[in-house]
Amino acid sequence: MQLRTKITSIFILLTSLFLIGIFILIYYNSKKYTESEFYLRLSQRATIAAQAYLEGNKSNIDIYDDIRIRHLQTLPNEKEVIYPVDGKKKLPLIEFDKSLPESFFSEIFGEQYAELKQGEYYYTGLLFHDLQGDFIVVLSATDLYGFGKLDNLRNTLILAFFISMVFIFILGNYFAKQALSPISKIIKEVNSIRAENLSQRLDISNGKDELAQLAITFNNMLDRLQISFDLQNNFINNASHELRNPLTAILGQTEIALYKKRDDLEYKSILKNIEREASRLDFLVNGLLKLAQTDFESKGFLIEPIRLDEMILNIKKNLDVAIINNKIELDFEGMPDNEAAITVMGSESLLKVALGNILENACKFSNNRKVSVKITSDTNTVMLNIKDSGIGIPEDELKNIFEPFFRASNVRDIKGFGFGLPLAYRIIKMHSGEIRYVSQIDLGTLVKIKLPNKKITNS
Repeated sequence: MQLRTKITSIFILLTSLFLIGIFILIYYNSKKYTESEFYLRLSQRATIAAQAYLEGNKSNIDIYDDIRIRHLQTLPNEKEVIYPVDGKKKLPLIEFDKSLPESFFSEIFGEQYAELKQGEYYYTGLLFHDLQGDFIVVLSATDLYGFGKLDNLRNTLILAFFISMVFIFILGNYFAKQALSPISKIIKEVNSIRAENLSQRLDISNGKDELAQLAITFNNMLDRLQISFDLQNNFINNASHELRNPLTAILGQTEIALYKKRDDLEYKSILKNIEREASRLDFLVNGLLKLAQTDFESKGFLIEPIRLDEMILNIKKNLDVAIINNKIELDFEGMPDNEAAITVMGSESLLKVALGNILENACKFSNNRKVSVKITSDTNTVMLNIKDSGIGIPEDELKNIFEPFFRASNVRDIKGFGFGLPLAYRIIKMHSGEIRYVSQIDLGTLVKIKLPNKKITNS
């Protein structure tokens, strides 16, 4: 069911229930008023009948009857009955009409007045006291005029209800269409956006309502999609370029070797060049494979407890061999005595790759100046701060440093491929951690890493 139809249906349903309630209330109040008015007329006629009975004079009775006929009009099926009674003992002196309930006469004795409706007949009973004896006057009639008014009112209300439903349907459908027209416009605009015109955005029109918020949300999503498309295109271009360079070098060296006969030294030099480019190609392929692996969930990796301080010491030993002149300084003074507070659960091999890449970058981009590593912890996390005094990262490029093959504009002359940080970022995210870079040009870079410790991981 379309939203427009659903809104119209709900609007019609709620309005119809409201009208039904109002119409029932109108009919009920009209019926109560008509009945009370008719009972009043019955009591008035009963009082006149009692007065005529008390006079006991034939001429007076005729006068009263004439008054009733001329001024009060005869009621349909009107009938009056007078019962002599003993008011003190509350007993009739002649038998009551057995078609009427005893409770009706009991109420007359108790309240001196009672009303009753049986079928289409209305009854009014009054108790009168006289020196010659007590008596009850029971007057009955049918309210044909009142019934006619109520029937006419009921038919009018039913007709008004159905006419109202027609107008409500038309108005509800119209207003639902008007209310949803901005959404239809948004749908049309969104459906018109393709990969070729991904830069197109929805019109917000300075609105501040929910629909404007929806358009803003769509625009934000399109911004993210466009960035993803651009990054994907850049990744493909960069990967193709980086893979093509060593392949071109290998093919060129091979062609040179095959062009003419050479001595052993020349062949050895060419083979060394081919080996160097092949190693470079192998490094690139392995980096791409590691990036691809980190796109999957951590299922399949060996999860084990890892003391972060011991891992940093092992990484430092490896870097002492790879980068002999590094100046990495370890600060473990802020570590707690509780071993679990600095122990994380994860893949040791992956975390070693991530932290090793970050430390290697710190050394490489600071020209082997001082790099400090500090480990601290709180209740739930282990915090690792790595600070260098290197060339820094331009502020407007910080948002792109975790994208594969991205290299800052001020490091193009330094050897690298742009694999390290993206790989480290994904590995840390796989371990439910956080990584944040704070950097200033020519002042250095601070890397803040947070990982959940063993206690919160187990809980």
